[in-house]
Amino acid sequence: MHPVYSHIKENLLPLYPAEEASALARWILTDVFSLSPTELYTGKDINFQPKDWDRLEDILTRLRNHEPIQYILGTCSFCGLEFQVAPGVLIPRPETAELVNWIVSGHRASLSADILDIGTGSGCIAISLAHHLKGATVSAWDISSEALRIARQNAERNQVRVSFTRTDILQPEVPDMQADIIVSNPPYITEKEREEMERNVLDWEPEQALFVPDNDPLLFYRAIARHGLHMLRPQGRIYFEINRAYGKETTDLLMRLGYKQVELKKDFYGNDRMIKAIKP
Repeated sequence: MHPVYSHIKENLLPLYPAEEASALARWILTDVFSLSPTELYTGKDINFQPKDWDRLEDILTRLRNHEPIQYILGTCSFCGLEFQVAPGVLIPRPETAELVNWIVSGHRASLSADILDIGTGSGCIAISLAHHLKGATVSAWDISSEALRIARQNAERNQVRVSFTRTDILQPEVPDMQADIIVSNPPYITEKEREEMERNVLDWEPEQALFVPDNDPLLFYRAIARHGLHMLRPQGRIYFEINRAYGKETTDLLMRLGYKQVELKKDFYGNDRMIKAIKP
């Protein structure tokens, strides 16, 4: 293994588990310093200049401060695309990619569809759907001006067209539109779950995009589903990423509101993570 790899891992081991420290070392050397897998594993000598060491030490200092590597590098991969990320938006998760893949697999044959992504953040869901469903017309809402700024840049980076609008979905009045698909990965972590979370999430990712009150964990699902009754066309579909602890409750909510064929789906960890429902 490359000696710089060992240097990175040794610096991170006091704060990160061995497996995570190893993954970070590989990530840094391949993404930042452009080592090929062969160079990484054979320990091929590379000519590190003083500026390279300065860059590496800056990264290690920030990692020791629990800053996510995605924010340090400024980008991350999602659904085969590259997205700019910064502390104003959530870092896209693999579970969310599963939600996107579920939608794409169910609608790939559609010649066209009007899709609305609510709480778009970095734009990862909306942009990925626009990329993979070429005939779709995609719109995206978020309450955060900073998130929308980053999302617009990501749409340009990935050469897709998405219409972005600053909207508070919790308000009784929202922009008038009709959609065939509504998708959302809204805030769903309860305040009582804070103590179980890692510092790299709590200290860096936007609270507004993460947390809901303990006494109303389905706050955003209720608001979005109610608006969906008016915005979705007949037989339109609503897709949610959910808190794994509230699968039954979210299912019951959608059924009480009149949605049909409510389907709860597990993620690759075996947790209840996604829901699909159809407007009658």
